[in-house]
Amino acid sequence: EVQLVESGGGLVQAGGSLNLSCTVSGFTFDDYSIAWFRQAPGKKRQGVSCINSYDGSIYYAESVKGRFTISIDNAKNTVYLQMNSLKPEDTAVYYCAADRVFLKNLGYAADFNSWGQGTQVTVSS
Repeated sequence: EVQLVESGGGLVQAGGSLNLSCTVSGFTFDDYSIAWFRQAPGKKRQGVSCINSYDGSIYYAESVKGRFTISIDNAKNTVYLQMNSLKPEDTAVYYCAADRVFLKNLGYAADFNSWGQGTQVTVSS
């Protein structure tokens, strides 16, 4: 059974940092592409960053390029999203997602069938 559990969210001031974690089980990162999405109130779930399992390509949303970094620790079965220089507009529930999918770009929520429960990130101005 594929399971994903996020942690690391919280309240931070603008300009601060958070490091989100997503611990997974039931699959390996060699077989599943992994992604971070976020959803703000009243808005659609949007892709933030992803890693294509097939060739290791990494993609970022334009709005987070240069500020966020996605990484994987295979030994810990964990994918991270290091978020720096946070802005109030980064406020959202952040989800990790995984599936056997070849990603040519950031990907869409519909591409993924396995999701974590989400973790709230709130950035105050």
